[in-house]
Amino acid sequence: MAPDRLILVKHAMPVIVPDAPPRTWKLSDAGRDASVRLATELAVYEPVAVITSIEPKAAETGAIIAAHLALPSTAMPGLHEHERDVVPFDSTERFHDRIRQFFADPASVVYGTESADAAHARFATAICDVLAAHPSGSLAVVAHGTVISLLVARANSIEPFPFWAGLDLPSFVVVERDSFVLVATD
Repeated sequence: MAPDRLILVKHAMPVIVPDAPPRTWKLSDAGRDASVRLATELAVYEPVAVITSIEPKAAETGAIIAAHLALPSTAMPGLHEHERDVVPFDSTERFHDRIRQFFADPASVVYGTESADAAHARFATAICDVLAAHPSGSLAVVAHGTVISLLVARANSIEPFPFWAGLDLPSFVVVERDSFVLVATD
C-alpha cells in the first residue's frame, strides 16, 4: 500500500478562448485524452478521492481522472487559480513576464486582482480544509499551476517561477500531506 500523500495536479489543456475569462475555459479534446493518460500515472499513488477547483478545466480534468480510477470527484471552493480575469489575453511572452513579476513581488497586486500572498493564503486554507475533510488516504487535488507553485515553492524553499514554468498541462507533483514537502514530480 502506498503511503498517504497529497497529489497536486495541474489541469489539462483547455480550449483557449481569448475573449472569455480563463476561469470559464473547458478542456480541449487533447486535454481530455491527456487526462486519461494522467489517471494511469496517478494510479500508483492509490488516491482515495479526487478534489477539484470549481473552474471547468480543472473540474473536467478531475472528473476524467476519477472516472478512470473509479473514485469520487468533488469540486471545492478556494482551489481556483490566482484571480486575474480582469487582465486581457496576451502573448505567451507577456504572460510569462507578468507571472514572473507576480512571484517576484508577492505582497503586491501586480497582475490581476489578487497578490501572490493572498492567493497562497486562500489556496493553502482550501488545501487544509480538503485534508481535514479526508483525514486519511492519498488525495488527488486538481487545481492550477500558479497556486500549486506558490504552495510547493514556499513549503520547499524553491523559486516559484522556474517551478511554475516546468509544469505541463496536465502534470502533477506529490507532496507530504502534513508538511507539503515535495516527494515526486511527473
